[in-house]
Amino acid sequence: MSKIVIIGSISMDLVMETSRIAQEGETVFGDRFSMVPGGKGANQAVAVGRLASKEDHITMLGAVGQDSYGPILLQNLEENGVSTAFVGTVPQSSGVAQITIFNQDNRIIYCPGANGTVDTDKWDKEWEGIAAADLVILQNEIPHEPNLAIAQFCSEKGVKVLYNPGPARSTDKEMIDFVHYLTPNEHECQEIFGQDNLEQLLKQYPNKLICTLGAKGSVFFDGTTIQEIPAIPAKVVDTTGAGDTFNGALGLALTKKMPLEEALKFASLASHLSVEKFGAQGGMPRLEEMKEHPAYEEKWNLK
Repeated sequence: MSKIVIIGSISMDLVMETSRIAQEGETVFGDRFSMVPGGKGANQAVAVGRLASKEDHITMLGAVGQDSYGPILLQNLEENGVSTAFVGTVPQSSGVAQITIFNQDNRIIYCPGANGTVDTDKWDKEWEGIAAADLVILQNEIPHEPNLAIAQFCSEKGVKVLYNPGPARSTDKEMIDFVHYLTPNEHECQEIFGQDNLEQLLKQYPNKLICTLGAKGSVFFDGTTIQEIPAIPAKVVDTTGAGDTFNGALGLALTKKMPLEEALKFASLASHLSVEKFGAQGGMPRLEEMKEHPAYEEKWNLK
């Protein structure tokens, strides 16, 4: 049984698909509009929830607003196997992400709304749930201060933390000593560390720093060798949420005692499946779908 707590953003994604990007002052027609639940925290929670078994305990911590989006966002989490007992409702708008999909890639403008009000000073029983977890997953769509407080608390209690520093910010380095796994993409690596030599950087953080490379896969240093985990070629429909799927699947695999290299292969397969359908959460696979894919390995032995 895995006990995973995901702490982060819960938002509504307003998605516009277009065959042409508007220039300054220009209006263009979109091809399709959709409103779908999202937010990096909620996305990662749904990714875990869909892959988890009935015996696992998956819990979301965060906040939604007092608007029409709030109940929809909470219901969506529950329907995907995620407990929302510790999600608060605050007198603000829920978080919103405006997403434009163009040429099979996405551009995102994010307004935090209720996500910006997450405050650990007001927590009580939440800390008990975190202390009992096998793994806590964090991202950067809530303020830095609660993230740092959570990471420090977990470090003191011996709870492992998977930290996905997206979007990157200047304070991210303060988190490194308190987390077990750090999963930036190439761009975030550059912003956080300010150096171009990825191999040298990976060697500074063996088995901790995992850099995701998009269609190239992911890479980490195992203490002896740079390990490259290739991505699986996909028929891409929508890349939104692919990274969140990767992180959620990685987190679950690690709590199932998979070695890091195998956990990354499992996460790569989940991410591969996610981009072949529309929406951040729309393509996130369930374990049954993973097992049907030729790249699924029986030695992972997940039930």
